[in-house]
Amino acid sequence: MTIETRQDALRRLWLGIFFMCVATTAFPIMNGMVQMLSRTYPSEQIIWARTAGHLAVVLLLVVPRYGFEVLATRRPAAQISRSLLLLGSTTLFFFAVKNVPLAKAASISFMTPFFVTLLAVPMLGERIDAKRLAAVLVGFCGVLVVIRPGSEVFQPASVLIVGSAFCYAVYQVFTRKVAGIDRPETSVMYSALVGTVVMSCVVPFVWTTPHNLTDVALFLALGLLGAGGHWCVAKAMTYGQASVISPFQYWQMIGSVAVGYVVSGMFPDAFTWVGAGIIVACGMTLAVAESRRR
Repeated sequence: MTIETRQDALRRLWLGIFFMCVATTAFPIMNGMVQMLSRTYPSEQIIWARTAGHLAVVLLLVVPRYGFEVLATRRPAAQISRSLLLLGSTTLFFFAVKNVPLAKAASISFMTPFFVTLLAVPMLGERIDAKRLAAVLVGFCGVLVVIRPGSEVFQPASVLIVGSAFCYAVYQVFTRKVAGIDRPETSVMYSALVGTVVMSCVVPFVWTTPHNLTDVALFLALGLLGAGGHWCVAKAMTYGQASVISPFQYWQMIGSVAVGYVVSGMFPDAFTWVGAGIIVACGMTLAVAESRRR
């Protein structure tokens, strides 16, 4: 490998890391906005704004290039199922984040890779070795440290975050199943469209007119930040190996701490930091093991 080739590879790697860090900065800011809006507006309306805004961005980017033929799919049931799972994940998270500190919510949501590893066995026929299984089990122990069920500080809403992580994991497994059948743009379109259609049927019954322009701006920003964050994640993965870039998703923990402190003045306790450390370490172990396996 020549010096120029090495420099180009290094530049691409840093670009991938940059895009991942941008994404994991956007998501905590979006979640902070959700927490702020939840004080005044119903969660259903906030979820609708998130999905509808995401759909608007996708329509502007995808339809001019591919037309509405992008909706053609050979696996309609799978596409609708995965889109409903994504909506379920978003719904559970948005309902929970009203009562759960952002740093704790982010820590618990890091369970997704563990669920994906376990679900890939029955749903994709993959095998799981002892090292990966151990990482999953220790990671779940880290989640228990964060949640502390049975203690005075246990928040029932934390269980909703666990459910959100599980739904997102099944969504990822379904995404793998359709990846070689439908084009990526089709999957992106369905992810935004199905959620918007469902929530558009719900939101008229709970609609609360925004009280001021600031709230309108926050509602509009939800879709932009969500769509932009997911685009940055996809972009990041095109610049380098997932085993190198994926661990930088844990930057979201730092962003969640900062945004949570600004929004609510709350700072994570020692148990949250310890549990998050365990979860992150196990998640990185899984990422490296997955890369070597592939």
